[in-house]
Amino acid sequence: MHRLLTILLFILPAFSLRAQTVCNTPGQNPTTAFPVCGTSVFNQASVNLCGGRPMPNPKCKTTPLSDINPYYYKFTCFKAGTLGLTITPNNNNSDYDWQVMDITNRSPNDIFTDEKLVICCNWSGYTGLTGTSAAAANLLECEGNVPQFSKMPDLVQDHEYLLMVSHFTNNQAGYRLEFKGGTALITDTTQPQMKELTVGCGGNQFYLKLNKRMLCSSIASNGSDWEFFNNNTPITGTIGVGCSTGAFDTDSLMLITPGNLAAGNFAVRSKKGTDGNTMLDICGTPLPEGQTLVVNVLPAGPTPMERILPVGCKPVEIDVLMKDNIRCNSIAVNGSDFVLTGPTGPITISSATAVNCTNGSTKIIRIRMNNPVQVAGLYTLTVQQGGDGNTLVNECAKETTPDDTLMFQGYDTVSVQIVERLAFGCHADTIYFSLPGYRATNTYRWVFDGQQVLNPGPAFYRNYAQNGRYTWGVYVTNGVCSDSALSGEWIRSKPGFNAVIEGTQFVCPGDTAYFADKSTGTISSWLWNFGNGQTSTLQNPPPQFYPPNTGSQGVDRYFVRLTVSSSDGCTQDTTHLVQVPGNCYIAVPSGFTPNGDGLNDYLYPLNAWKATDLHFAVYNRYGQKIWETRDWTRRWDGRINGQPQPAGTYLWRLQYKIDGKTISQQGMVVLIR
Repeated sequence: MHRLLTILLFILPAFSLRAQTVCNTPGQNPTTAFPVCGTSVFNQASVNLCGGRPMPNPKCKTTPLSDINPYYYKFTCFKAGTLGLTITPNNNNSDYDWQVMDITNRSPNDIFTDEKLVICCNWSGYTGLTGTSAAAANLLECEGNVPQFSKMPDLVQDHEYLLMVSHFTNNQAGYRLEFKGGTALITDTTQPQMKELTVGCGGNQFYLKLNKRMLCSSIASNGSDWEFFNNNTPITGTIGVGCSTGAFDTDSLMLITPGNLAAGNFAVRSKKGTDGNTMLDICGTPLPEGQTLVVNVLPAGPTPMERILPVGCKPVEIDVLMKDNIRCNSIAVNGSDFVLTGPTGPITISSATAVNCTNGSTKIIRIRMNNPVQVAGLYTLTVQQGGDGNTLVNECAKETTPDDTLMFQGYDTVSVQIVERLAFGCHADTIYFSLPGYRATNTYRWVFDGQQVLNPGPAFYRNYAQNGRYTWGVYVTNGVCSDSALSGEWIRSKPGFNAVIEGTQFVCPGDTAYFADKSTGTISSWLWNFGNGQTSTLQNPPPQFYPPNTGSQGVDRYFVRLTVSSSDGCTQDTTHLVQVPGNCYIAVPSGFTPNGDGLNDYLYPLNAWKATDLHFAVYNRYGQKIWETRDWTRRWDGRINGQPQPAGTYLWRLQYKIDGKTISQQGMVVLIR
């Protein structure tokens, strides 16, 4: 707890002071981190005092964190698993903190601004041993009275990581760092190999690429790690790319010879240098002796343009890739080394600049036009002698040949505007959509009410039947240029329009049928056809009479039709069925023969058209209820659970209501087989 108290009392002056201390020692900045060999032990004898840069953390928010007197270590995961690490202070009273970040495809300095890079940490206020443990509970341990060991994080194969070790105790006592106990492989076991050999202008500088990063400290600067085995030309020096800026390792070398070489094939072979070794990787594995790569040294000549890098929509700049390096100071800054023509004629160039000019040379030249290219067609770029008196000069002092040309494809710009036309309908409205002047677009991505509709084309329609709020927009592209129009809106709020009849369903002989209009919406006229030869234009028509059915058991059917019209001329029809039986006298037969001959096969109450709350039940001779129904059209077939019942006499009971009056009946029926 001593440390937490100190931070709370002196947080402003302590962090302000440390934030002003710059770290200049290799290994004390993320960009100069020590490369890690997982099998090695790092013995840091002393710690240079510097740092104090804020260290963002997704969990530790109470007290600001910083890299106090830090050292950084970088490593790659070659096989997924857990990370084990242990930090053992040389002085048990030293307080070390640490934090691991995943910097895959990120700048190492992003650790100072992005807390999402942190995968594991321990900022315990205790002194002594710290690190990761399989028995620990949390990946992130913050300030104060917390465990000194954090849970082992899971590493992802091929991801790059950065470990920061912070020495809170403001003295120079060192520590011992080991990567052990985890299951992840962070040691690159790949055998070192020579990968690629190229040659600079005139053959006095050879560029060697290795298959992995090697220690800068293992390079013999006098060039004795290499030799030409097919001639007597000496190699007088070796420079590791990046080694002079504080890097610990590199995968690129420059081999220097004492002058331009004649054209021909040159074979470079590895050997032990005057330092007693070939080059060594991070774990000390040597590059095998006798490895050889061959390169062809060409006579010095002019450097042509190789290609124009991909051009986007409405470019105002184009990047030209040269075959070899060009001297940056040979490029006319006003762009007069180039002529650009297109479908509409000459294009005015305003400037030309080197991209990533390194050691006075570049391979990419950026040409800027006065106006963007926005007309489809082929464009031609031609080299000419510029206002500075030359074309483009390479490292061998050779000028690019005038009239050297390249071509590239320009694209039309895309401008989109939605045109909508609304057509009102009786039951649905239609919106017609079109995109006038869409200029060679080949993809249309419409969005309706938040849902995408791909490629319906530049013109189509949609129907809208329900009231509500509707939105739309569109994105169009020709593969390079694109545009969007978002969004249109329409609110449909038409009143409902629906024809509905409410009326009598069964009409017994001598009874009257009644019908009422229950339609919804703004209705201006009604036309009734009752199916009995009568019509009406009233909203609520007069009662209707229907002739009785002539058959004793049959039912006549009449369809009542209502046509309603709205004030805007829309109409809708609906029908209502009226059934007219021969009679409505409710009776139960005294016998039935369920033999399937189509005559008297069922027992049920006849003609119960107007009955309500009906209940019909059948009992055997022991008084047991064997069948019942509340639907008079449901009939008993003389079976129970599918089994035919024996012939004989059965009792039935019937109860129902007619015009609000309850009627109860019972009787006997004979089942005949």
